Amino acid sequence: MIKLDIISDPICPWCYIGKAHLDRALEQRPDHPFTIEWHPFQLNPTMPKGGMDRREYLETKFGGKDGAVRAYAPVVEAADRAGLKIDFEAMQTTPNTLDAHRLIHWAGIEGRQTPVVSALFKAYFKEGRDIGSHEVLADVADSMGMDAALVLKLLATDSDLEDIKARDTHSREMGVNSVPTFIVASQHAVPGAQPPELWLKVMDELIEAQGE
Repeated sequence: MIKLDIISDPICPWCYIGKAHLDRALEQRPDHPFTIEWHPFQLNPTMPKGGMDRREYLETKFGGKDGAVRAYAPVVEAADRAGLKIDFEAMQTTPNTLDAHRLIHWAGIEGRQTPVVSALFKAYFKEGRDIGSHEVLADVADSMGMDAALVLKLLATDSDLEDIKARDTHSREMGVNSVPTFIVASQHAVPGAQPPELWLKVMDELIEAQGE
């Protein structure tokens, strides 16, 4: 198997779109060579712990309502092309994602990482839920077969918090400044929400190389 490391943030729409593209390619290559691991990156490392009102956050970031609409127009278009629906009206809060990243880390220990990432994307982009909320995170964990009570107990502590921050910092120091960033076999960085065709080409080349 070949390692595919994915650096992302569960509130990043391009990460959501990029995963959908990758999933479509993986479905077409059931014998794909990838073993996937997800890594933390905060789009908003200075976000208050309780998050911010989403409209206020976007208008501050993009210089008003018109700027926010312009900035998100390509996201809407790309999501439509990927067959994804994003319920922007339902998304009231832009959360701090440190705790969501902790949940992704714990899910990895249990071998449930990709399903939990998928569930977080669904909760945020399709259902408009606040994935900074411990109760929401525990519910997501429960829906993927994890122990919700244990997750709540861990979230109430600082367990793995510094590790997540250190891994985020490490990615930035390695030159990652936007997500998603995919790293193939620990050496080839593939930035952005690449189309399924690119992933099919990458997988076919890897499968061919393995057969030589």
